[in-house]
Amino acid sequence: MAKSVLVRCPGCRREHTYVQQRYPCACGAPLTVPLPHESSPVSVRYRSWATAWTEVRCPSCGHHGQWPQPEFDCACGVTVRLTARAAESAGEPERVERVERPPFRPLTIRTSYDAVACAAQFLRWLGFIGVRGLVPRPATGIDLRGPTVLGLVNATTLPARSREIETLWLHATLESASAIAFALAGFDRGSRHQADDLGLPLFVLDLTGRPQPVNEPAEALLRRGASDADA
Repeated sequence: MAKSVLVRCPGCRREHTYVQQRYPCACGAPLTVPLPHESSPVSVRYRSWATAWTEVRCPSCGHHGQWPQPEFDCACGVTVRLTARAAESAGEPERVERVERPPFRPLTIRTSYDAVACAAQFLRWLGFIGVRGLVPRPATGIDLRGPTVLGLVNATTLPARSREIETLWLHATLESASAIAFALAGFDRGSRHQADDLGLPLFVLDLTGRPQPVNEPAEALLRRGASDADA
């Protein structure tokens, strides 16, 4: 069965399921172009022959053939390519553009459910794929979950404590995921020191639904987005 991956368009942030394409080798065996493990989707504005194709070895006969790079067209008009190979050609290099994130659309917070929904929307905006809110909060104390990220949302009127940060970090470490914490009333001194030591991003939520970074890891995540965040 062909492998599939979730891919977010860098232009409109819409999620797509990309399925590996099968091609017939000259020997008759089917082969697929392997998907890169460490790359983020990019939009292709200018094509060149050399960078639109990649060399793949047939596992059956050993023949090295040229096959199309894994890519697809989004409904917004962007051609999205999944490639970790440097774009180059015999002449001018192919221009591959990373599209800037659109402005975040805040979600007004009136209830604890709104706080979780706002934080989930913010993580998706940063580029984390498949993030969903867990309401009501499970016994683990984890409010947000995605394939590569776990999140805490303290929606009470008291600052988040170091115990919450430690619990979040432990769960994320066990699942090899990024850990990110949000709080309406901020974080106490102990939780901030602990988060700084662990490199865990902290964001404070205001009632207008605009998360604000509290520490340097949060500032770095806001600048780089999920594609470059440390897992």
